[in-house]
Amino acid sequence: MHATPPRLAPAGALPIGAGWREFAEASDVVFPYDGSVIGRAPVSRAADSLDALDAAEAARTEVAALTTAERKSILLAVHDRLRADAQRFEDLLVLETGKPRIDCRTEVNRTIVTLQATAEEVSHVRGETVPLDLQDLGRGMIGYYTRKPAGVVVGIAGFNYPVLLATHKLAPAIAAGCPVVLKPAPNTPLATIELVAIVRETLAEHGVTGAAVQLVNGGPEVGETLVRDPRAQVVSFTGSAKIGHLIAQQSAPRKALLELGSNTGFIVAADADVEAAVDAVLRGGFYANGQACISVQRVVLERPIAERFSERLVSRMGELVVGDPRDIATHVAPVINAASADRIRATVDDALAAGAALLSPAEIPAPGSGTEGASAALVAPIVLGDVPRDAEVWREEIFGPVVCLTVVDSVDEAVDVVNDSRYGLQAAIYTASLESAFAAVERLEVGGVVVNEIPGFRSDIMPYGGVKDSGIGREGPRYAIEEFTVTRMAMIRPTPRKVSA
Repeated sequence: MHATPPRLAPAGALPIGAGWREFAEASDVVFPYDGSVIGRAPVSRAADSLDALDAAEAARTEVAALTTAERKSILLAVHDRLRADAQRFEDLLVLETGKPRIDCRTEVNRTIVTLQATAEEVSHVRGETVPLDLQDLGRGMIGYYTRKPAGVVVGIAGFNYPVLLATHKLAPAIAAGCPVVLKPAPNTPLATIELVAIVRETLAEHGVTGAAVQLVNGGPEVGETLVRDPRAQVVSFTGSAKIGHLIAQQSAPRKALLELGSNTGFIVAADADVEAAVDAVLRGGFYANGQACISVQRVVLERPIAERFSERLVSRMGELVVGDPRDIATHVAPVINAASADRIRATVDDALAAGAALLSPAEIPAPGSGTEGASAALVAPIVLGDVPRDAEVWREEIFGPVVCLTVVDSVDEAVDVVNDSRYGLQAAIYTASLESAFAAVERLEVGGVVVNEIPGFRSDIMPYGGVKDSGIGREGPRYAIEEFTVTRMAMIRPTPRKVSA
C-alpha cells in the first residue's frame, strides 16, 4: 500500500476558463510499479478545448499588458511555492510516472531552477535598433524593433517529465505575456494539475485572471482541437516524432515548437577513459527507466577499446538496482505501462532474431517476473552487442532501458554512424583528444554535442532542441520566450519628406 500525497486542486475539476470546471467523467491514474490506482483525473472533451481557447483569447490583452515587474513577481512566487512544496511533488511524481525517486527529485529541482531562470529572463526581453539608412530610401529615418506576445500558446507535454516539460512551456509563456493552455499526457496529468493550481493561486494574488493558465486533459481529439484552432498562435509539443509531424501539419502555417526525441549516439574513442565512459553509460542509459529522449541508446566504440569497454559494462550492470521506484536506492523501475514494455521486448526480440547478441541480462524478463510485486511493465536493463544497423532498436527511439553497442575503426567513422539517423537531438563523445572533441562538435548533426559527459546532460537555461526528425525550435527560458514572441518593427521618419514639384 502507498499513501497518495494530498491535492491542492479541487477534486474532479480542471482549470478551464477563469475558474475550475467540474467533470463527471474521470480516468484512473495508475502506479506503474504495481498497477494500483493512485488517483483519478477528470477527462475533458473537444468542446472544453474550444472553451479554453475562448477564455485564453479573451485574456490576451490583460496578460500582454502585465508589466515586467508583474511577470517576474508571478514567476518568483510560483518558484517559492513549488520549492516549499517540493517533497509533495516528488512523492506524486514517483507514483504517477513510476520513475525512480532520484529521477523525480531531479525533475522537481530542475523545475524550480527553470522557474527562477525564467523570472530572471523577463527583464531581458528586448529589441534593437536597425540602421535603415543603409539604403538611400531610409536616409534620415530611425528604425528599431521590439518583441510582442505572439498570442495564445498551446503546450503539450510527454509523460516522462510532466512537471518539468509543462514548466518549460508555461513559464516562458507568462514571461512573454501570452495566455497558455496546457495538455498533459493522459498517463500523468495529476502533478501538472497541481502545478497549475499553484500558478492560479499566484495569479489571483496578483489580480490576474485564471484564464492566463489553463489545462485540458483527455484523448487525441482534445489536443487536436487546440492545435488546429487558428487562435493557437504557437504550439509547443514534446513527444514522439510521429505525433510531432502530425501537429506540424495541423498547426500550419502557425508556429510549432517541436521536441521529438532521438536514438542518441554515444562515441567512445580509443583514447577515452574507458572506466569513465562505462560509468557514463550506466548513468546515462537507464535513468528515468530509459524513458528519456537523450538517454544513451547507440554506443559506437572505436575498435582498440571495444572489447574492454563491453566487458566492463556487462560486469558492472549488476550495480543497477532494479525495483521499487519509491526506494531512493532504485535505478530502474517498470516503464510507464505494460504496452510500452511489450513494445520494447518485441523490438529487442526482433534485433536478436536479426543477429544481435544479448550481453546483459542473461534473459529478458517475461511479464510479471523480476522484482516481487512489480507489474508486467518491468523491463530489466538490457545491453545488446553486434546490433545490425538496420534493426529498429538501432534506427528508432527505443524509449526504454536498452543500450546497443557497435564497433568502428575511427572517430570519423563513428561520427558517420551517429549521423546515419533521421534523428538529431544530442550526442556525446568520450575522448582525451581536443582534435576529436572539436571534430565531433563540428560534424555531428545534432542540436547539442556533449564532450566527456552523458548525452543526457541538459542545463535548463541553455538552448535545447534538435535537428532533422528530432524537431524544430529551441527551449530554455530565453529561447522559448523568443519563440513565444514576435518582432514588431518601427520605421520612423521624424520629419516628413516632401516631394519637390
